[in-house]
Amino acid sequence: MSLTHFNADGQAHMVDVSDKAVTARIATAQGHVIMRFETLAHVLEGTAKKGDVLGIARIAGIQAAKKTADLIPLCHPLPITKVSLDLQPDPALPGVRVRATVKTTGQTGVEMEALTAVSGACLTIYDMLKAVEKSMQIGGIQVTLKDGGKSGRYTTE
Repeated sequence: MSLTHFNADGQAHMVDVSDKAVTARIATAQGHVIMRFETLAHVLEGTAKKGDVLGIARIAGIQAAKKTADLIPLCHPLPITKVSLDLQPDPALPGVRVRATVKTTGQTGVEMEALTAVSGACLTIYDMLKAVEKSMQIGGIQVTLKDGGKSGRYTTE
């Protein structure tokens, strides 16, 4: 399998998708922020000094998905038709689990947008709580579903 972001001379380039069919595309990604239970308590009780941690992180994730092409050099700007984020406090981590779903109708997939949404939300959770705990860990960021287009369906679910 060859990498599509390199030309015959080995130079990075944006893939030409103009001959691809326009199809419905969807991608889901997930990740998490691990923190001390005392830090999670601020999320659960709404006592973080910067405000509503999950609400702000949700908006940040949506905004991040919309800015993916500005952040990742070889991504195509896409007409995103839906971005949703599910942020669930999980005392078993302890921390917050983040899941993003992104949809479009276009010529290329939205995996990078879903990953960027999760990353932006996780980074925002860290930012909102770093005054309480600097040792939080962001991890587990991965694509869990990709569907649409020539390569078909991929899922870990």
